Amino acid sequence: MSSPNTLSVVAIVPAAGVGSRMKADRPKQYLQIDQTTVLEHTINKLLAHPLIDKVVVAITEGDPYYPELAISQQDNVIRVAGGKERADSVLSALQYAASENYQWALVHDAARPCVHLRDIDRLIEVATQHKCGAILASPVRDTMKRANKNNDIDHTVDREAMWHALTPQMFRTQQLTQALSAALEQGVAITDEASALEWQGENPALVQGSADNIKITQPEDLALAEFYLQRNKG
Repeated sequence: MSSPNTLSVVAIVPAAGVGSRMKADRPKQYLQIDQTTVLEHTINKLLAHPLIDKVVVAITEGDPYYPELAISQQDNVIRVAGGKERADSVLSALQYAASENYQWALVHDAARPCVHLRDIDRLIEVATQHKCGAILASPVRDTMKRANKNNDIDHTVDREAMWHALTPQMFRTQQLTQALSAALEQGVAITDEASALEWQGENPALVQGSADNIKITQPEDLALAEFYLQRNKG
């Protein structure tokens, strides 16, 4: 249990998705890179950070893959029930975080195993000094196009001040819980944790993260993630 007198950060990993775009025989978090699942790579990276002593992972009820992993037996990895939507899974994990007096929740995608510890350092530093919290993000480098209903170009979007939202995203446990709960009750579409705070009129900070913090979504992403993990070893 976390002490209320110290900086207490719990990592939350929503991992109840099926990853249909991967066209694999199992959810993408259970695909392997160098004989280790993507989920294990991600959780082990988070636990390597000195301020993160516990990871709460939200898993679908009846998931046959998670119990086979070594991490499922670790005391510092807590399983909670995943929900239908990402927000449901994060809320399930936040309930555990609140019960253990964790003041801050750092939410990270299960399929982002390449996150750098130095980026988490910067995120924690900025988030804890901000009135709301912060997210890792990457400035848009490419020309952006808005499509019409026929999938033709409607117009070019000014990329100035445009960012790709990444994870982790870090907010106060109580504030994020309240924002997600209210958004779900109102039927608001929540695409990431920051969007729930934005809906409430908050302005989370943007912390520039490394562009190689990719989310494994398409089949070709797995080989790219393997390359980045090998390159960044040590």
